[in-house]
Amino acid sequence: MYKIKILNDISKVGLNRFTEKYQIAEDLTNEDAILLRSENIHKYEFNENLKCIARAGAGVNNIPIDKCSEKGIVVFNTPGANANAVKELVFAGLLLGSRKIYEGMQWIQTQKDNENIAKDTEKQKKLYSGNELLHKNLGIIGLGAIGVQVANLAIDFGMNVYGYDPYISLANAWNLSRNVHHSDTIDEILKNCDFISIHIPLTDKTMNIINADVISKMKPGVKLLNFSRDGLVDTEALLKGIKSGIISKYITDFPVQKLIGQENVLILPHLGASTEESEDNCAVLAVKQTMDYLERGNITNSVNLPDCSMEIYNNVRICCIHRNVPKMITQISDALSTSNVNIENLMNKSKNELAYTMVDIADVVNGEILGKIKQIPGMIKVSTYNFDKND
Repeated sequence: MYKIKILNDISKVGLNRFTEKYQIAEDLTNEDAILLRSENIHKYEFNENLKCIARAGAGVNNIPIDKCSEKGIVVFNTPGANANAVKELVFAGLLLGSRKIYEGMQWIQTQKDNENIAKDTEKQKKLYSGNELLHKNLGIIGLGAIGVQVANLAIDFGMNVYGYDPYISLANAWNLSRNVHHSDTIDEILKNCDFISIHIPLTDKTMNIINADVISKMKPGVKLLNFSRDGLVDTEALLKGIKSGIISKYITDFPVQKLIGQENVLILPHLGASTEESEDNCAVLAVKQTMDYLERGNITNSVNLPDCSMEIYNNVRICCIHRNVPKMITQISDALSTSNVNIENLMNKSKNELAYTMVDIADVVNGEILGKIKQIPGMIKVSTYNFDKND
């Protein structure tokens, strides 16, 4: 029986995918896996049995990735599962920033007792004159699952789209409209675009990536959208950019206290993935990834370990999380061969400092063999899986 600890309200559509092999609750101890959304677990004490953490969403800044890596805990997220929901809200942001819709609605709310509202509206509406999106230049920084969908929809709206992402994946490149202009540098976007939308993860390297220097290179009057993470934008530099007129509007999905009530700042209460469909999609994918890892050792959409999956080739599988250093495969193979164990199939993938090796064998593996593998310098965690003929 696998124990699954739930730290947030996770969609029942996803949780119902768990089979009778799983115990699911909020108050479990010695859990095998954790499912969460936005719960901050940087101070969470991980038990020795914990094998993986699945985030029903894309951002993982609420999870201590380095700590998990050191302990051999696989961290999953669900990229793309909420992409459509965020894409739609980004376009709401584009329209809000372009057409002064919010400002007009605010004025209407003050006119409840105005008997001449129809006539006065005709006089007042000139104050809320905006611009159309057609033929405007939109720059997208980050062409992941969400950035690609925003780019493609913007093309359909008749916008000129510039995309910048030096690390775009092959899958996302295939999905991107051929009409998107590929910018080799971020400066090309800053110089040419009327709208800029940020779609990159928050990391130590991207913290405050939109800073005073970057803002100074933007086209005067630009409208900046941030539906990724608040830490990507330097608040003080942003306010100065707005005051100077370089940024005519900032639209974000992340409340920052210092920005609330500021002129030309529109803040939404983190609604990006807040649709029933998105929450269901994220939960289903998180559960699927968790089950595939706990039952078969397969890894898909991990942020700290490489994607690595194999079909079941034989009775026993040994999976090793280890440092990405030379001769690890040789040492694992030697540990098995010296015990007269034949390797039926093997796969090894690496990601930054970590690597993952999957080995399928026909024999029952004993504690002595596992002990040899665990003692290999650089080995972090070793797991075994036993399959019956029906798996």
